[in-house]
Amino acid sequence: MSRKHSLFSLLFLAIAIAAPLAVAAQRRPGTATPGARPAQAKTPAPTPTPGRAATTPAPAAAVVAPVVQDECGCEPKLLPEVLAVANGVRITKADISPAAQAQIDKLKGQVIEARAGELDLQINSRLLDAEAKKRGTTSAKLLEQEVIAKTTDPTDAEAQVFYDQNKARINEEFAKVRADIIGYLREQRQREAAKALADRLRAASDVKVLVQKPKPPATDAERARVLATVNGQNITSSDIEDSLKPLVFEAQEKIFQLRKREVDIKINDLLLEQEAQKRQVTARALLETEVKSKLTPVTEADAQKFYNENKTRINGDFAQTKSDIIQFLQQQAEGNLTSAFAQRLRNAASVQTFITQPEAPVYQIATDDQPSKGAATAPVTVVEFTDYQCPSCAQTHPVIERLAAEYGDRLRVVARDFPLSMHENAFKAAEAAEAAREQGKYWEYVALLYRNQSALGAQNLREFALAAGLDVTRFDAALSSGKLAEKVQRDLIDGQRLGVGSTPTIFVNGRRVNDRSYEGLKLRIEEALKTAPKK
Repeated sequence: MSRKHSLFSLLFLAIAIAAPLAVAAQRRPGTATPGARPAQAKTPAPTPTPGRAATTPAPAAAVVAPVVQDECGCEPKLLPEVLAVANGVRITKADISPAAQAQIDKLKGQVIEARAGELDLQINSRLLDAEAKKRGTTSAKLLEQEVIAKTTDPTDAEAQVFYDQNKARINEEFAKVRADIIGYLREQRQREAAKALADRLRAASDVKVLVQKPKPPATDAERARVLATVNGQNITSSDIEDSLKPLVFEAQEKIFQLRKREVDIKINDLLLEQEAQKRQVTARALLETEVKSKLTPVTEADAQKFYNENKTRINGDFAQTKSDIIQFLQQQAEGNLTSAFAQRLRNAASVQTFITQPEAPVYQIATDDQPSKGAATAPVTVVEFTDYQCPSCAQTHPVIERLAAEYGDRLRVVARDFPLSMHENAFKAAEAAEAAREQGKYWEYVALLYRNQSALGAQNLREFALAAGLDVTRFDAALSSGKLAEKVQRDLIDGQRLGVGSTPTIFVNGRRVNDRSYEGLKLRIEEALKTAPKK
């Protein structure tokens, strides 16, 4: 991990000292630039499985359950008692499987834990900022002075001791995990030093905690409730909820997908059983007729084609992976046929569902001192958190460029950095892009970065500066000074607070967009144009 990355990690680490470790790890990853997480994917319609159909007849209207206090604050709307009705048979909350309900309860518990720790996070954050301001420095530099500079690196001998004590759980040779162990031990020491700093700041400050366990506010008046004061400054319930907004929405989405999947399984099973009864066969026999009998065996040529198209992501040569590929393709084909059959049954049935997908929250995203194109007064603003070494970002870049050209002054595009730790050259590339922006050549320079993602070393960055027509002496000076790292770190911090964990992450008028295709983004832009205030 680079020194800059360690610094960014500790910025959150010191803020999070008072929170439970598991919660802090979920909300504030302990790496400077978090690893990519897959974008939230739509859950595919589950395939029918015989013998699981819901069988309770019911009216076709949704019945609302009694109001129960939501300690999580994760239910954007009251959950109806009846979740769906298929051909007159109702599917209720009681039909959610114990395993799925356990996952839902776990998600809610994580938010409850996070809310309990968030007040301490806010207190420590404000103390850190205040101390940095008093010393005439930044929070990042304060942490470098008080934590990083005072932390000794673990030795190989200490790493070996840790390995010997934990080798039964590591299952790797010491040489392969040595660097990871040293990094882990270093972070432990930095946590201890950061906690000591937080304790000193608290001892020297006027901190009053008025509420030990904040609850989710139900009204605007409750949002204004003061939970603590730090040197006379109020921390309110609104401050807590605004900070938790990305985590709460992530939980809401996952809970919705879990329930939707359960409901879809119940509907598909029900319709399968009804169709089987109509044909006077078993559900298994019906699936044999409609799915298995129509399967075409996967050939070696099919497997070879798949291997050729995906070999950069496959470990092993074709001979080693052929049987696994054939099995995968056969299962994929069966799944496609089963899904198509389930859809045909649905199309012929009367199906109503009463669970609704949560609406993405609107975030206030800073766009000052950021690369942008388009009129500042544009009714729609697209903000993209990007990584110049990320292939998906390179694929999205021309889409954004196309939309910017298409909408003209009605659309403003703002770029923000979010270099991922898995991309070793991404952080320095982001600094280089900032150096190019100082000379008014940001967009020309990043186009070169996206086109040459496999060659982003220091010499390459300098060659791109020449190609973009930059003053290379000025570019070199800006890049070597380290002054641009803080701009990148600011974007990383803001991205984390917004729940960004992968790239590209795109917001349209403050609302996160999952569909990054041209069509998906255009749809969101059109929706935003319709609701934007007239100027």
